[in-house]
Amino acid sequence: MQLYALGLNHHTAPLSIRERVAFRPEGLEQALQDLTRARKVPEAAILSTCNRTEVYFATEEPQHAADWLARFHALALDEISPYLYTHPQREAVRHVFRVASGLDSMVLGEPQILGQVKEAARRAEDAGTMGTLLHKLFQNTFAVAKEVRSTTAIGANIVSMAAAAVHLTERIFERVSDQHVLFIGAGEMIELCAAHFAGAQPKSMTVANRTETRAAELADRFGAQTLRLDAMGEALSRFDVVVSCTAAPLPIVGLGMVERAVKMRRHRPMVMVDLAVPRDIEPEVGKLDDVFLYTVDDLAQVVDAGLESRQQAVLEAEEIITSRVDGFLHWMQARDVVPTIRALRSHAEGLRHAELERALRLLARGDDPQQVLEALSHGLTNKLVHGPTRYLNQTEGEQLAEASRLVQRLFNLHPDD
Repeated sequence: MQLYALGLNHHTAPLSIRERVAFRPEGLEQALQDLTRARKVPEAAILSTCNRTEVYFATEEPQHAADWLARFHALALDEISPYLYTHPQREAVRHVFRVASGLDSMVLGEPQILGQVKEAARRAEDAGTMGTLLHKLFQNTFAVAKEVRSTTAIGANIVSMAAAAVHLTERIFERVSDQHVLFIGAGEMIELCAAHFAGAQPKSMTVANRTETRAAELADRFGAQTLRLDAMGEALSRFDVVVSCTAAPLPIVGLGMVERAVKMRRHRPMVMVDLAVPRDIEPEVGKLDDVFLYTVDDLAQVVDAGLESRQQAVLEAEEIITSRVDGFLHWMQARDVVPTIRALRSHAEGLRHAELERALRLLARGDDPQQVLEALSHGLTNKLVHGPTRYLNQTEGEQLAEASRLVQRLFNLHPDD
């Protein structure tokens, strides 16, 4: 039985494809049972987030999982196959270790993914599709992720604009969890920012976008509310943090709009993050006493400061993962030998039992005990060496030397002595 990881993620597939193969949490148990019903895939777990859908499974027929994934989502396989990756055994183990450690995330080192992997394992356990292999794999995965986080600085530094936005917000507000956040736009950068702010658990999040359906999709993903873009001016005072990134050619948040909002807030501070180029927020807003306006350049300084340290942490994390992959594969190989060991012991026990029965019959007949013991020992010896001796006698040509070395290793023989 081999382990595999099959899926697609933000590296290989656009959002329009990722959302078509995503699984809703309430449907995961049914999906897992459907995948394993035919027994071609006896063990399986599914990880489905906004950035990835992956199936971790054990099987001898890996293609069955790809066929099933397409069929389950009512898609033709050729629609998603250009975006799919299939990692066998070593690569699969390495992949899940990297995913749980945050090395494969859109935001490098983000901690939320470990909880999502643990939830995937729990749901597989509940569905009854977590066998011995996957159980051991996930146990090792959680241990590796913990080791990476506790012994490297993978999550200690800011390496993305989205993370920097949260970091700068925390400079102004003691706790992001007490704040109301407004996102203007619904593109990839806002999606990243929403993921980061969601990790800080703000009091509320709201998405305003020109296309309301896109705003609703993003809001649904992060448990946020939506706001019509034309209603933003009236509602702006409700928000403590505003993050904007649209493709508008001119600023959509003007000085007058923000002045009114500050007055209604009775001069409580506001953090405004403008990630758009050209700018979404008029530069003059930054001159207001109660507004802390950060631009792309401000965030870039924070990101640059953390890159060097984080890159070193990645190298350290990869070394840990490589070592732990080898350890897990060694366990798998040892597990594969267990049936052979059991068969060998059973064979030896059968020989012992037959010789013992023969010896007891001779003793019951009154034969000399010394001779019976001699016969017992000779009988056991002859039967135990019969297999290796026959193997050597039947081997010919170039294979004979290798067969001889193999028997010497098995029985710890030293012919020269």
